[in-house]
Amino acid sequence: MTDRPPRMRRQATLMRVINVPMRRILALPFPTPLSKRLMLVYLTGRRSGRSYRQPVSYVQDGGSLLTPGGGNWKLNLEPGRPERLRLDGRDVSARPELIDDVDEIDEALFTMTSVNPRTASFIPIARRDDGHFDRDGLINAVAHGFRIVRWHLEPSAK
Repeated sequence: MTDRPPRMRRQATLMRVINVPMRRILALPFPTPLSKRLMLVYLTGRRSGRSYRQPVSYVQDGGSLLTPGGGNWKLNLEPGRPERLRLDGRDVSARPELIDDVDEIDEALFTMTSVNPRTASFIPIARRDDGHFDRDGLINAVAHGFRIVRWHLEPSAK
């Protein structure tokens, strides 16, 4: 039995269904309208050794990319180890940095929702009037494993 609220369970089920065609679309060798906000992360399971392709949303933040890391996929990331991404129709390499500091997460989420307001609909944390996120909600989310992944693109990918 899970302790997640029904809304989050429904959202997780919907994402599992949607991710099937997303993997195919995002793997195409050319940019698509979806690839402006979504990318494909190629991962190797930390225990199973299986290969995975995880569609994730992203926003550009200077020379890096920001991705919400609410799912278990992020557990396969090793900070600093290059990972292959399918970004805008091409393969690039990037090194993940997992952010777990509440203030940094708030700033990253503020940036992400400023660039792409739809991002807020996938984040079940209340927002304050100034657009930042409720601190207690962020603390709780981090305690339950939520992170932001900051992707540092390798020089050839920029």
